[in-house]
Amino acid sequence: MREIYLYQAIQEAIAEEMRRDERVFLTGEAVGPGGVSPTRPPKEIMEEFGENRVRETGIVEQMLAAGSAGAAMAGMRPIVDFMIADFMFPAWNEILQSGLWHSGHGSAENFSIPVVFMSGIASYGGGGFSHSRAPIANVWHGPGLKLALPTTPYDTKGLLKTAIRDDNPVVFFSHRLLSRTKGPVPEEEYLVPFGEATIRREGKDVTIVAVSYMVSLSLEAAGALEQEGISTEVIDPRTLEPLDIDTILVSVKKTGRLVVVDEDYIRCGLGAEIAFQVQEKLFKSLKAPLQRVGNLNTPIPVARNLIEAVMPTKEKIIAAVKKTLA
Repeated sequence: MREIYLYQAIQEAIAEEMRRDERVFLTGEAVGPGGVSPTRPPKEIMEEFGENRVRETGIVEQMLAAGSAGAAMAGMRPIVDFMIADFMFPAWNEILQSGLWHSGHGSAENFSIPVVFMSGIASYGGGGFSHSRAPIANVWHGPGLKLALPTTPYDTKGLLKTAIRDDNPVVFFSHRLLSRTKGPVPEEEYLVPFGEATIRREGKDVTIVAVSYMVSLSLEAAGALEQEGISTEVIDPRTLEPLDIDTILVSVKKTGRLVVVDEDYIRCGLGAEIAFQVQEKLFKSLKAPLQRVGNLNTPIPVARNLIEAVMPTKEKIIAAVKKTLA
């Protein structure tokens, strides 16, 4: 099977869905000629669809979200690219409102709002506090929004195609550090369903749950731990809404231990939610307190050594695993 980069998987998914359905269009910051977004189609694709279906905008996030949600309510299927996750915050009300409108918003009728809000996470890129956030918990807290965080090129293409075809508003986070990772991707049509976790590495001593780039760090940690005789199972939920909690529970029931790794702020984040659900359902099966690894609730710095002090690292994951075994 051929191997392609993750950013190419994004471009392929968008192009294929635009060919399949004339209602699909791409809009956002830096998606046109000379743009720097991973979603930016190659020149020949832009020429194929033209400016009506590949629409680059200015830095107008609020308009982007509101206008695209309106277009979706009118029957179109927009893909909205905010380029970096931090840039979604000016449009936060419109993104959250699209979830509320879809789920009823107090009315008797639910609206079909097939819009995909895309952006890249760049926490380790040295962009500082205004270009480095991973607002996973913010999105997950929004009723009516689906949330996908792929790790591999295969999952990226399959999940994005599923997102574009979904009648719900979907937030789709890709990670900048994964953009140039390569992996096998079929040339034939396929979809990856929402709500189905995958086990990236099987183990028997400790369960690690992580998404996006945190899966890569967790796999590195698991490889190092194996050299010390510690068998670690790594689970990638792939989507948080819907969340496949059952796969996580089966793993934790086997290992009795859980570490959750989160690129977002550790307070009120992914780790808090998943850990609580696990202890709520499997309290008597746990052999040790649950552990969380995440951003230490502080603005992300620019300097590499300070980033590593604040953010999850392979070494921090290893320490958390060992703590559950102590």
